[in-house]
Amino acid sequence: MMPIDSSQKNIETFDHSIAATILDVQYGIDPAQTMDIYLPAERSCSGTKLLAIIHGGGFNSGNKADLNIYLNAMQQLLRDYAFFNITYRMATSNTTRFPTQENDVNTALQFIIRNSAAYLVSQKLVLLGISAGGTLALLQGYKYSLPVIPKAIISFFGPTDLRELYTHSTNPLVPLTLLQVTGKTPDDDSSIYANSSPINFVTGNSPPTMLLQGGMDPIVNPGQAIALQARLKAAGVINQYVFYPTEGHGWQGSNLADSFDQVKDFLNVHVN
Repeated sequence: MMPIDSSQKNIETFDHSIAATILDVQYGIDPAQTMDIYLPAERSCSGTKLLAIIHGGGFNSGNKADLNIYLNAMQQLLRDYAFFNITYRMATSNTTRFPTQENDVNTALQFIIRNSAAYLVSQKLVLLGISAGGTLALLQGYKYSLPVIPKAIISFFGPTDLRELYTHSTNPLVPLTLLQVTGKTPDDDSSIYANSSPINFVTGNSPPTMLLQGGMDPIVNPGQAIALQARLKAAGVINQYVFYPTEGHGWQGSNLADSFDQVKDFLNVHVN
């Protein structure tokens, strides 16, 4: 795969017959608003689908580099996809608290779709998020019709109901983190918790959704995914819940390989 200097502006000059990697592409004016782009060989505006990947980290830490170790495996399984690995601003100050992260992801997706023809890829978008990134992926897919409605959403143990998570978590770090990133408790400001919870935005038009969850997760309990799946079923939305009873907040080895296979099968059925 050929690396491309992100300062090279004329992306239309890329050789579309070979794969290319474009690192640290700015989608906004803040230094944190960047993405890494992985374009497959022989791509086209009709056949090459888009997979936007959103990292986790409790909304106040983490980076796109955290997901680099997974990219190669996903690229091998999903050869007809271009990958966009997104970083967003962290909720570490009064000016970057929620909904900054949600807004950044939407801005990144607008950049991707706006430049899709130049990258010679389609506008068939899939969102995949890990932990906090799962929340952001679900929010984008359920709340926004622009820049495009995603064809599918994949959430690895993403929180779905922030008020419920704050109120009933057995991990004392969870409500503390939510207080830090929102600046409020649910009783102080119920609207920020409601507006940042994907479960509140499910409709009959929501995209097909896959939820992957570990049964021993000490941060995001399985009830978060189960409640969202119930809401999806009630709305008639295509969904799949993949449960690993002995896994925690992330996993490796054979279960991770199985997760990627499950994702591939789900996308093969629902994205065309």
